[in-house]
Amino acid sequence: MKIIKDTKELQGIELAVTAGFFDGVHRGHRFLIERLQTMASQRGLPTAVITFPQHPRKVLQADYQPKLLNSFPEKLQHLEETGIDYCILLDFTPKLSRLTAKEFIRTILADQLHTKLLLVGYDHRFGHNRAEGLTEYMAYGKDCDIEVLPGEELEAGTSAVSSSEIRRQLLSGHVETAARLLTYPYQIKGHIVGGHQVGRKLGFPTANIRVDEPFKVIPAIGVYAVSVYIQDNVYAGMLYIGSRPTLNNGEDITLEVNIFDFNEDIYNNEISVSFIHYVRGDIRFDSLEALKDQLEKDRQTVKALMQG
Repeated sequence: MKIIKDTKELQGIELAVTAGFFDGVHRGHRFLIERLQTMASQRGLPTAVITFPQHPRKVLQADYQPKLLNSFPEKLQHLEETGIDYCILLDFTPKLSRLTAKEFIRTILADQLHTKLLLVGYDHRFGHNRAEGLTEYMAYGKDCDIEVLPGEELEAGTSAVSSSEIRRQLLSGHVETAARLLTYPYQIKGHIVGGHQVGRKLGFPTANIRVDEPFKVIPAIGVYAVSVYIQDNVYAGMLYIGSRPTLNNGEDITLEVNIFDFNEDIYNNEISVSFIHYVRGDIRFDSLEALKDQLEKDRQTVKALMQG
């Protein structure tokens, strides 16, 4: 996949295009891209996705705090996995937001990108205030010699696959369902910072994680079985998300992971955790000894889950 930041790099190349924010690059997005690739192959065209480095609403509303499934580098990584030929990065500016669908098709898709095929996601709208839909897009495309076609909805069970649905699943602790919809385990990346060392005193040393992407979705409070990636190595572990009520540490939410069969100094290192299974919710214990007993049960549960 070639990343395009200046449309002049595509001078003279005709394209089959789809566009969107692609948060999560989930099964629905991949289904759309696969259909684009099939259609492009039939027409002898290279494929391209148009996306934005920053959430469009964040540009228009400075105080908006999106809940993201991917950081921008993660999104590019997952888009590359699809085998798309080009990823075109457009800066979503106030000026761009004021373009009508007709103007976007004419000035961006036709004049700058030489688009010959536009595949529109089943629920995707674009243009100022998202005021128009597929019928209008097809008419505007015809005027510019662009074939505009609709994408199909991909369903999973009783609901459509969408970024919003995946966020709901994560915020409910349903990381297994989220992984099925994403096609990969949900992942958080960050750096290891100092903690209170309580876990070490209990025999369960933990690495406290400061998440790199400030708008990343944090799954529901509780304990999870996770895969841990440090310095190109992978380990099993159990991760806790919560305010540590047994220790009366206030309301601040922390993420800390106990890495199995690991005892190295890794402060300030990069770390990634992939959520594999939800184990239990948060519990306030009457004593540290009771907490320690539960942590041992959690460890055995997680080991059984990871081996199964």
